[in-house]
Amino acid sequence: MDAPRDFDTFYTGTSRRLVAQVYALVGDRSEAEDAVAEAYARAWQRWPTVSGYEDPAAWVRTVAYRIAVSSWRRALNRRSAHARLDHRPAAPPPGPEVVLLAQALRRLPLAQRRALVLYYLADLPVQRIADETGASLSAVKAQLSRGRRALAALLDREATWQTS
Repeated sequence: MDAPRDFDTFYTGTSRRLVAQVYALVGDRSEAEDAVAEAYARAWQRWPTVSGYEDPAAWVRTVAYRIAVSSWRRALNRRSAHARLDHRPAAPPPGPEVVLLAQALRRLPLAQRRALVLYYLADLPVQRIADETGASLSAVKAQLSRGRRALAALLDREATWQTS
């Protein structure tokens, strides 16, 4: 190719034509623009190599087309996954006890809530909770103890309120 190897000049001289070509290939203007933009970004990252090709525009066009096809495949995969999921029965809504527990947990300080969730819902041992949160072992034990007491008090108040 006799075109200058300067990327800006290359982009300015080829971008409209390549968008039109990829649009003709894929049939969706927005998809073509996105794919071509990504292809140019990849060309920029490899410009010392791509600029040495006989036809750098052909490289960008091929990459843009492959990006568009990959996008279609991902969309088809998402659609088929959604179709499979649509045939499964919907999960029942949470019961009132789950809603009350979630509301009570939200009222706890974050450190206590996190310790309780990791211990009781994620079934992590205290040492793993300490490792994951960056807290000391004694701090996690204190958060669990305080969190249990506070949660019990919140749930007792809620149960008393609902029965009155």
